[in-house]
Parts: sequence; structure tokens; C-alpha cells
Amino acid sequence: MTGEKLFFDSDDLAERHFDAATDLGEPGRFPYTRGPQASMYRGKLWTMRQYAGFSTAAESNKRYRYLLERGTTGLSVAFDLPTQIGMDSDDPRARGEVGNVGVAIDSIDDMERLFDSIPLDRVSISMTINAPASILLALLLVVAERRGIAWVNLSGTIQNDILKEYAARGTYIFPPSPSLRIVTDIFEFCGKEVPRWNTISVSGYHIREAGSTAVQEVAFTIANGLQYVQAAVERGLDIDSFAPRISFFFNAHNDFLEEVAKFRAARKLWAELMRERYAPKNPKSLALRFHAQTAGSTLTAQQPENNVVRVAYQAMAAVLGGCQSLHTNSRDEALALPTEESAKIALRTQQVLAHETGVTHYADPLAGSYEIESRTLDIAREARALIERIDAMGGAREAIESGFVQHEIGESAYQAQRALEEKRAIVVGVNEFADDGSATLPIMEIDESVERDQVERLRAFRARRTGDIAMALSSLDAAAREERNLMPLIVECVRQNCTVGEIVSKLKETFGEHRDQGF
Repeated sequence: MTGEKLFFDSDDLAERHFDAATDLGEPGRFPYTRGPQASMYRGKLWTMRQYAGFSTAAESNKRYRYLLERGTTGLSVAFDLPTQIGMDSDDPRARGEVGNVGVAIDSIDDMERLFDSIPLDRVSISMTINAPASILLALLLVVAERRGIAWVNLSGTIQNDILKEYAARGTYIFPPSPSLRIVTDIFEFCGKEVPRWNTISVSGYHIREAGSTAVQEVAFTIANGLQYVQAAVERGLDIDSFAPRISFFFNAHNDFLEEVAKFRAARKLWAELMRERYAPKNPKSLALRFHAQTAGSTLTAQQPENNVVRVAYQAMAAVLGGCQSLHTNSRDEALALPTEESAKIALRTQQVLAHETGVTHYADPLAGSYEIESRTLDIAREARALIERIDAMGGAREAIESGFVQHEIGESAYQAQRALEEKRAIVVGVNEFADDGSATLPIMEIDESVERDQVERLRAFRARRTGDIAMALSSLDAAAREERNLMPLIVECVRQNCTVGEIVSKLKETFGEHRDQGF
């Protein structure tokens, strides 16, 4: 054993500075490092929320019912690219994209088909939608209304995180200022009308997928969250009227221990910063709750069966880190949208984790691990320093508009790619342990008829619809110019059978469109 280092020396301890007596804390208590609830999964399992959506509303509905029958406990809707940027399916710019990476939703007719026979008052619905989040939420609310379901009984989440779109993803419509206004409108409206709804899911997931480090993911996500809080406070909203419904969305990446520590650090940092800056009275305003999704960017087209293993480890990290809901990616997602069989394996991965591994017996299974605790403190400290740099620029919006955030993510992505090319980082089946054969999994294909049929349905809907379209859109335009809350007007547009594209086009007349600065 000569030469083996059995203990940390004094320099290590001075650098890592973890002290169990002062830093460990308790689950369910400030700063919530060990979890937002005292009992964690001993009281209730995380929501197994599988992300799905493709081609038409009817086909996606079949997948949702398939997943619910097999034990998923929450639905998460993936929308196609035209829907994400507020275009109707017959818009010439949507050609070739309709139904390809998610479901096409143009109208209330589509939304009713999407959730046919799904009990909206008993199943939690998450919608990964940002720039037109207000419209998709309005569509869901009107579907519930037509079924006689009170809005107060609806639970779920809209992503509604527009800032990260400018920095890392690109599905924006309006410039930042009106976009932040709409986010705040949703906070205000749902606080009064849909109180169980999570009005935003501040997303680090896409920041990490774009190439950020774990520290950057935490820092940029929390900085964005603080920007939304500040906008709402400046509107005059009481912090405790909206902060408890803010949720987060993080990436479950490959570095197992770092990921566990990252989730714990994010909770700690959010609680501390919220208390320091806004002093809320409700403890729920401080307790960060998050959804996790396994890392799509780590999935490989080569040897795709290995992705099942990757996803299982990433899911375990999310659970040990204390997620409130979880999506596990399917083995074939580097090749195409998941098949039913692949989606079932992904769900079964969560079920095995929940019911066979024993990790749910403990509120915070890795608590007290020197490596976990010290790394938690490291990430929190480093992320706070980065947030302070962003604060010095004026906040997250200014840091994004200046290109700072995009540059930092781009540099990290470049360094990660170099590490792969130089084999300082190994990806099994890609830059090491590669096979000569190609992937043999069956993959899903979207038929070209999907777009044609969706366009035909949209045109038929327009031809038979009733409602005062012009008056609803005119009222929306007036509210946009007068700076009134837009949500009631958007809901009324949906009631009058306006399409997503029509509502967005009207708002563009007032707000304009965002153009990327090319950072």
C-alpha cells in the first residue's frame, strides 16, 4: 500500500472546505441542499414524465395512452418546430417540418384530439413550449373548459423559459422585452386562475445540451430564474404569489458524482439567493423543485444499445440528486423519434430504479459523502461567482444580449469536442471500442402524408369554424399596445377558434420579431 493516499491532507481540506456539522443540514429545510421535502421518495415517488409527441395529435394521443397504460405518471408534450415558433402548418416556411420532431398543433381542434380520453384533472401535463407558451396553455385551458373541468383542478407545467432560447436553442419569436412581459403575464394570470399550474420551467437542460459545463448550467439557469423573478416583482407581484410555482429543468449528464452534486448545489444556491434578494415569507418560494431529463447529447448512433446503460446511470444520478420528475431518453433517439418498444424500455428503466434498487428508502442517500458534499459546495461557490459576473452586466437579459452567455457556452463546447478528438474523453463505441457494423435497431419514420393531412385538417377547421375571429384578434392587439395582461385575451382568441399562427401574427404587429445577432 506504499504510496497510496488514504486520507486528505490539510491542503485538500482547506481547498474543499466541507464541514459536516455546519454544511450537511436536513432534507426539507433551508437551504434545501438535501431535498425540498423532508421525506422525499419515502413519501411520494418522483413523477415518471415521459416526453413524447410526433406527427399528428391523434397519433401522439395513442402514444400517451400507451405510456399511461404502462405506468407513466405524467405526460410531457413535444411539439414540432412550426408550433414551437408559432407557425401554422400551412405556412410556406413550415414545409418539410410539420410533425417531424413533435406534434403539430394549430388549433383547438388539434388540442382536443391530443388529449382525447385523457383525464386532465387527474394526469399532470407538461408542455415543452416557450415563445408561444401562452397560446398552448390557453388551448389546454379551453379544452378543459369545454369538458367542464375547473382550471383550479389542472396541474402541470409549461416550460415558458424564453431567455434560454436566445442563448442556447433558438425557438424565439418576439424580442426579449415583450417576451419577458408575456412570461410575467402568465405568472400573474395563473396565480389567480390556475393556482396548481407551474408557470415556468427554467431550463438548464438546453444550456447543457448546447455544450455548457455543469457549473455553467447551474449559473446560467439560476441567473435566468432571477431575471424572471425580478420582472415579476417590478410588475408589482408579491414574491409569494408566484415563486412557489417556479420550477426548474436540469440535464442528467454522464459524470455521475458531479451530476448528483450539481442538483444539490442548484437547490442550495437558489434558496440562498432568493432569501438574500427577496426575503419571501413562504418557505416554498425558496425550495427549488426540478424535472430532469437524461442527456440527449450523450446518446450515440453507434452501438445504440449502449444508450440504455447510459440512460440508467444518468437517471440514477437524477434520483440521487433529488428530482421531482424525470424523463428517461430512449435508446434510438440518436437515430430517430423513439419507437413504442424503445419508449417502453425507457419507462421500465425508471420503474426498475424506483422499485428494485432501494434508493427510495432514503431521503438523501449520498449525504455525508465527502466527495459529494465538497463538490456540492464547489459548484455552488463557482456558480455564484459566475452569477455575480452576470449581475455586474445588468442581469441575465443583458448578459445574453451582449453575447456573453453564448460565448461561454460555445467555448466550453469547443473544449469538450477537442477532448473527444484527442481521446482525453472516451465515448464507448465512438472514439474507442468501436465496431465495424452499423445500427440494427428498427427506427420510426414519419410518412410524408402527415404534413399533407395536417394541412388539410387545418384548412377544413378554418372553413367550418364559427366565432368572431377579427374582433378577438383586434382586442388582443389593443391589449398588447396598452400593456394589459394578454392571457385573458389569448384565451378569448382560442374560444373564438383563432389558430396559433393567427394569434402570433397579430402579436408580431406590435412586438416585432427577434433577429439573432450572430454572436
